[in-house]
Amino acid sequence: MTNPRKQIIVNEITFWKKNKMLPEHYCDFLMTLYTEGNEVQIAGDAKQAVKAQEKRKGRWLYIAVPLIAIILFATLFLADSFWIATVPAVIIGLIITVAAFMTAKKTGLLTPLLYVSGALVIFGASVRLCVTYMPGNNAAIYAVLILNSLFWFLSGLKMKLTYLTISGALGILVIVIYMGMNL
Repeated sequence: MTNPRKQIIVNEITFWKKNKMLPEHYCDFLMTLYTEGNEVQIAGDAKQAVKAQEKRKGRWLYIAVPLIAIILFATLFLADSFWIATVPAVIIGLIITVAAFMTAKKTGLLTPLLYVSGALVIFGASVRLCVTYMPGNNAAIYAVLILNSLFWFLSGLKMKLTYLTISGALGILVIVIYMGMNL
């Protein structure tokens, strides 16, 4: 086996041992097998393992996606011009939602972050549209809020996502109670 390929395998075994993905004696056996007993000459670096590199590459997404969504959500209500804030927010919200569906098969933290970020941006854009085109119309705002909550609830049921189901149900409940108290 060529030396770069052997080094990749040794790095992976070192990563497994460090993160306790395999029992230590299995890792020692595999290390001895692949280094042909020359463990001193070929040292493994867990940071060079493929899985470790993938983790480091994706870390910035865990911070960037929610941050972008929060900034867009805040911009929707702080910007004076309707088109400057709403159109980019809708486009980015749709991109985030499509990205969430594309990564839905993978497990991890990124997919729920994309779902929540997309839902937050689409929610903010729909409320902004309602407030801009129908100012002072409380029934329209209630309808938009209920439709967003209903969308979250149904999406949560269909995709078996507890956090969307609960947030949708609580949203509908809170809006209905609030409407009942103000009528």
